[in-house]
Amino acid sequence: PISDIDECENSTNNYCGHQTRCENTWGSYNCIPISIPTRRSARLAIIIIGINLGLVVILIGGWLSYKAVNKRKLIKQKEKFFKRNGGLLLQQQLSSNEINVQTTKLFDSKELEKATNRFNVNRMLGQGGQGTVYKGMLSDGSIVAIKKSKIIDERQLEQFINEVVILSQINHRNVVKLLGCCLETEVPLLVYEFIPNGTLSQYLNNQNKEFPPTWDMRLQIAADVAGALFYLHSAASSPIYHRDIKSTNILLDEKYRAKVADFGTSRSVAIDQTHLTTQVQGTFGYLDPEYFQTSQFTEKSDVYSFGVVLVELLTGQKAISSLRTESTKGLASYFIRSMEENNLFDVLDDRVLKEGENEVFVVANLAKRCLNLSGKKRPTMKEVSMELVAVQTSRKGASNLDQEKYEEGDYVRTEMYGQWAGSTSTTLTSCVDSSDQHLLPISS
Repeated sequence: PISDIDECENSTNNYCGHQTRCENTWGSYNCIPISIPTRRSARLAIIIIGINLGLVVILIGGWLSYKAVNKRKLIKQKEKFFKRNGGLLLQQQLSSNEINVQTTKLFDSKELEKATNRFNVNRMLGQGGQGTVYKGMLSDGSIVAIKKSKIIDERQLEQFINEVVILSQINHRNVVKLLGCCLETEVPLLVYEFIPNGTLSQYLNNQNKEFPPTWDMRLQIAADVAGALFYLHSAASSPIYHRDIKSTNILLDEKYRAKVADFGTSRSVAIDQTHLTTQVQGTFGYLDPEYFQTSQFTEKSDVYSFGVVLVELLTGQKAISSLRTESTKGLASYFIRSMEENNLFDVLDDRVLKEGENEVFVVANLAKRCLNLSGKKRPTMKEVSMELVAVQTSRKGASNLDQEKYEEGDYVRTEMYGQWAGSTSTTLTSCVDSSDQHLLPISS
């Protein structure tokens, strides 16, 4: 049979060159030129790849430039917020030689956003006229309370700076501790130690069945608050008037020990200064009548407010109640009238009557003295603190007092003569206003 020879198998059997390819046919072969468009396609592919790489480089460069510009904008925005939120003034106040302060940390906004899960509503602890308080956990695992102010105006800014400056001067076990603040956000943030058991008002009005407010606990809370106010009036680097003592501004820790909070309207005064002349401001039910009439706030005005808190502890009733008659709507006047008419038993809390024994009358008389319409006739917070410690001592017996109570009583009596002796002070005599829903400015 006849077979075809494939001339393309061996280059010696054909004459096709380098620019052609051999294609076998029956009895012969063809030399077909290599397609020029194939080479062009290869070049085109290289060009396209190069263009794409160039575009990727441009896009990456543009993205990095965009991030850099945004970062600069964010830095400028933070600087703007820092200045607007009083950062420069606050730094000046804290670094002033006139104020003896501990270091107050300036927190990063990202850290506080992370701590509160972007200020998640589930982390909200409470809300008031000045802002919202959230529970947060810092990167070191510590639990804190973060107060986010409302849209700030000049008056709120003054209160914010004032609170930071005042709390930076204070180091007392019964005063809530300010850990720091953040000024680089749209509204300023304050970071406090976390106090787990809410306010004294909540504790008295929504009584916990597991930990009811016993007489001993009420007495301890009263002694804690009195000791803190005695410290503020007498033992701080310069005397401080709190100016808004009330049961909602007293927090309870894990052991139901009291901590005084909210120093937005507090004022530091010179040691030889006896009063502040201010626009009358305060919370109805706690406001000193003498201050209301004269616009002069003294340390005895804090004493009056404390007297109302003491009556709340004795009676378990609110400072203002619509359930009482018009003339006795205020707890202070209701309590005084009951004592004058020998009806004290009718207003005391049942648990206080059952557990209090004779010292209840001592504390009730102390409350009455605190509520005297004449400031000069009221006791000082030093005298109030000492009397409450004495009541505790007589109740348990000096020999049965534990070491902590002994040290605490000693601390209250001697702290004022310690490390703050001889410290310099500042004078602040300014008219103040507030947007806090609990702080109601009143025309005198």
